[in-house]
Amino acid sequence: MNIFEALRKDHDIQRELLKKLVQTSGDTKLRDNIFKSLKNELETHADGEERFFYKPLIDSDKTQQKARHSIAEHHEIDELIEKLEETDYDSSAWLKIAKDLQEKVEHHLEEEEHEVFQMAGKVLSENNKGKLADEYEKYMEKNR
Repeated sequence: MNIFEALRKDHDIQRELLKKLVQTSGDTKLRDNIFKSLKNELETHADGEERFFYKPLIDSDKTQQKARHSIAEHHEIDELIEKLEETDYDSSAWLKIAKDLQEKVEHHLEEEEHEVFQMAGKVLSENNKGKLADEYEKYMEKNR
């Protein structure tokens, strides 16, 4: 497995959790469970991705700007998660913020998969792509 396959696998988990989250309503155990799972997944993934994918990309002039942009988007996603935590589950604003989060995350994942991965593919060696995937997967297993 290479780093792109490892990240895409987790992106699919995030998309599925987001889809389930925006289908929930009210102050329910289901909404709480899905939100906590999504929050953990997004935070752990962003941290692992920054360590094992963006860090090597920042070192290259070709990918530095895209890497910095993606890291900035991680912070925007964190801010939306904080807003959700500060809002009551049964508030009408909660679902709107959750949909904003879904839109932001899906935009981020699309940009990553269709722009950043292509640029990174030209900068990272085949050996490095495999090594980064191994390190990323070990990190995710330990911190999920």
